Amino acid sequence: MSTWTTMLDAAGVQDPQLRDDFTQQRSLVARYRRASYVAVRLLLPRPLVPHVIAAVAFMHHTDNLLDHGPAAERRDAYTAWEESVRKALATGTGDHPVIRPLLHTAAQHPQLTGHVEDFLAAATTDLEFTGFATESDYQRYLDEYSLPAFLMVACLLAPGEESADYRAACRVYIDGSQRLDFVNDLAEDLADERLTIPQDTLLRHGVTRTDLERAQDTPEVRALLRDLLQQARASLADSRQVATLLPPAHRPFVRALTALEVATADAALAKGPALLTASARPPVTTALKTLLREYRHARRFRHSPTGCL
Repeated sequence: MSTWTTMLDAAGVQDPQLRDDFTQQRSLVARYRRASYVAVRLLLPRPLVPHVIAAVAFMHHTDNLLDHGPAAERRDAYTAWEESVRKALATGTGDHPVIRPLLHTAAQHPQLTGHVEDFLAAATTDLEFTGFATESDYQRYLDEYSLPAFLMVACLLAPGEESADYRAACRVYIDGSQRLDFVNDLAEDLADERLTIPQDTLLRHGVTRTDLERAQDTPEVRALLRDLLQQARASLADSRQVATLLPPAHRPFVRALTALEVATADAALAKGPALLTASARPPVTTALKTLLREYRHARRFRHSPTGCL
């Protein structure tokens, strides 16, 4: 794995303050999702690594503002944050350690700016979230919030203007990933008084919110969790087209990301109703095998005279 200093150099990050900002965001992203962070460091070309980290750090920071604290405080915090980010995008300067790396990345990858603006416009969808009445409400949430968030990273992987096929494949991926997150994070979300399973889905399975809050191990709860996780896994499997639409150098990372999500879904399926007390994680050996397999592909590409896997 290349050193972080070498990656900053390759990404054109020379200013000492900016290098410190990128390094700070790297640490935060590494704590947020360790396996995905390792995949970024290990599998993406060096010049792209800091830029992906900048986009993920921005998304994570914004999510935290939207999700934590009383509603009025969250709204005020997000309003101030949105104003700061939009001003920075308009002027090209910022005074926040999350914003400065984002500006540097947007300068080198201009397609990011539009996606950041789309995400900012969509963020109130999450701020106003009170639950889903129907599956259609969940699908609308994907279009209005989850997909704009994911495209901030996905646009960095696809040079130039993204095709309709690429956007559609990303939509399939985020459907699987978001549904998986909602099921896998049920314990944490319910503790925060946030229910992310549509009401019509609960009714169809004969499960109540109280059943979930009390971590009931019943046939109905088992069937509900199994159905949702199998839907998530099927979407993730169908989204493998994403990698085929990318430059060869970026495909190992996307394949690994998808495989790690599938492994998480398998771990959650094995855990069953115990998900209502704690999230599932794939076995460390599975994650390591996935990363090693794709690292071999990435190395073959980097050392190939034709640049093809």
